[in-house]
Amino acid sequence: MNAKKIFVVLLLLAVSNFQAQEKAKQEINTMLNTWHKAAAVANYKDYFSVLTDDAIYIGTDATENWNKTAFQAFAKPYFDKEKAWNFTSIERHIYFSEDGKTAWFDELLDTQMKICRGSGVAIKIKNSWKIKHYVLSMTVPNDNTDEVVKIKSPIEDVLLSKTKKMQ
Repeated sequence: MNAKKIFVVLLLLAVSNFQAQEKAKQEINTMLNTWHKAAAVANYKDYFSVLTDDAIYIGTDATENWNKTAFQAFAKPYFDKEKAWNFTSIERHIYFSEDGKTAWFDELLDTQMKICRGSGVAIKIKNSWKIKHYVLSMTVPNDNTDEVVKIKSPIEDVLLSKTKKMQ
């Protein structure tokens, strides 16, 4: 094969890979937006169907590190009251593994807690993307860190003490 044909083949492969990645980004954006919307309308079934069976959800409180079953138990009373949480993405970045079957993402969210950051890992299972790991964090302006630490200290000093005793 001459150099011109090799170049054309490589160019076509690159374009195809780019298109596949853009399609996957669209799918993940749709999945995440639908997931957040399911919480906003308190649709328990749709919300939890997006998580893999072995998913991990880490919430904003230091004690919130749940597997899917524990997270479902925590969240059920909120969904039963038809008022869960309402997160809207205002910025999102998505990245892929080389084989395109794993993606990781981060997002800024408009929430009832003001701006939060979500980050996670999604995997492709058959023809759909599922969340395997998600971390929700509250953002703290750097200029207000000292104030926030003062508020957190009494609670988290107890948690730190218990954790250190367990090690």
